[in-house]
Amino acid sequence: MAGSDSGDVFDIKRIRRLVELMKAHDLNEIDLRDGEQQIRLRREDETVVTQAAPVIPAAAAPASAAPAPPAPAAEAEDEGLFVISPMVGTFFTAASPDTEDFVKVGDHVGPETTVCIVEAMKVFNEIPAEVSGKIVAVLVQNGDPVEFGQKIFKVAPQ
Repeated sequence: MAGSDSGDVFDIKRIRRLVELMKAHDLNEIDLRDGEQQIRLRREDETVVTQAAPVIPAAAAPASAAPAPPAPAAEAEDEGLFVISPMVGTFFTAASPDTEDFVKVGDHVGPETTVCIVEAMKVFNEIPAEVSGKIVAVLVQNGDPVEFGQKIFKVAPQ
């Protein structure tokens, strides 16, 4: 995409057109990249949140973490906590088919514990638990698609 005279990779007119397209086609998120620049447009109700960040190069190791959106990764409910997918992508329980799952039912996790990988646009994003407790259920099958905000693990708080 062509940059504007102000040095921004994406000009404001183009962003406004993208927001209108998101509304017209009922899209929840758009993630655009140009070289080292990235812009993510995400709808929350009727508002659009813009997040610009540097892109992690494609040559990075598959287990490298990409910047997570500012959405909460876990939400409290009466019967426990849930680890929530911070993005749309494909859910994986392990770094590769040959390796052991990051976590399984009965494991104790802390806020920094990697619980899975969500692959989005050929970038493998390690997802931390962001809660402390014991994994009581894996709510998604390995290789299944996940949505932004989808519950992927149930955790009993400690």
